[in-house]
Amino acid sequence: MSSTEYMECALSLAGLATGYASPNPAVGAVVVKKGTVVGMGYSQPAGSDHAEVVALRQAGDMARDATMYVTLEPCCHYGRTPPCTQAIINAGILEVHIALLDPNPLVSGRGVVELNGAGIRTFVGAYQQEAYQINEAYIKFITTGLPFVITKFAMSLDGKIATRTGQSKWISNEEARTYVHALRNTVDAIMVGVNTVIVDNPQLTCRCRCDKGGKAKKQPMRLVVDSNGRTPLEADVFRQPGRTLLAAVEPLDEERKGRLAEIGVQVLELPAEKGQVDLEELLKQLGQLGVVTLLVEGGSELLGSLFDRSLVDKVLAFISPIIIGGGQARSAVGGCGVDRIVEALCLERVSFKSFGDNILASGYVARGSARE
Repeated sequence: MSSTEYMECALSLAGLATGYASPNPAVGAVVVKKGTVVGMGYSQPAGSDHAEVVALRQAGDMARDATMYVTLEPCCHYGRTPPCTQAIINAGILEVHIALLDPNPLVSGRGVVELNGAGIRTFVGAYQQEAYQINEAYIKFITTGLPFVITKFAMSLDGKIATRTGQSKWISNEEARTYVHALRNTVDAIMVGVNTVIVDNPQLTCRCRCDKGGKAKKQPMRLVVDSNGRTPLEADVFRQPGRTLLAAVEPLDEERKGRLAEIGVQVLELPAEKGQVDLEELLKQLGQLGVVTLLVEGGSELLGSLFDRSLVDKVLAFISPIIIGGGQARSAVGGCGVDRIVEALCLERVSFKSFGDNILASGYVARGSARE
């Protein structure tokens, strides 16, 4: 294997930790000696071993005078675990190839300096773009304190997410829905608006087979944005394992808040913006709760409000080859929108993927761009 193949292997390992290690980054590490891989590892859940330590433990004594390939700069500070730089130095590693420097202010180049100071050669930048994409949510979170916001919706060819009567099951096909369940397994929280809960009564759980026992590695936090506390107490979203929150305009009726507490629902009382929950303040509070990746699954007005306020980072749009029609049928994105086409939000790094007869169009919201 070549040095590029070793880093590709480390990137594949990092992919296994996506969402699993949150709020820590997803990192992969490979230890190589005389052309043979002697250790591999990826980030374990927060508070457990980092990728470098897992790989070094597997390598054992073979780590001495070996080379390490790692997707993110090794940490050099004490957190829940000791610094990885010290573990690398103690193991006797000769050189370290790093795909991406860690933007965490506690690291941010200091890891490289510490390794160099111990006489370990470092090489930075191979597969930097790929390493960045794996940890795009972590990078936003660690530099801004805000979650990385992904919006997901399924629509017909004519842009509808439901018929005029509100019926929406199922616009996407089974393959697409299976993909979404796998996606849910990689995020920290799923957010929907109150109308989506009232109309569709979703569970908002991950139901994919993600480990040997056929269970998801974790259930994401569920969050209902419900300015006036209208969500039915018997809603399925409140009856699932894991943590459930309801975001409402302050102050919420004390009796209502007490009944929500009785069924295990935590209420976030937030300032109002035009009579609705202040979404920017909500994202700040979610960041304080350690939510790194937030998946927004509807409805139309919530999505529109997020787009209107430029709070979306990534868009996942499933397109089904059906025509719903009807002037009263709801479109995928509501809100105020824009007055002129040149003001429309643009996506960049757009890609397409097929799920049977459904197509997933995904891309990132371009900041400060115009169509003119």
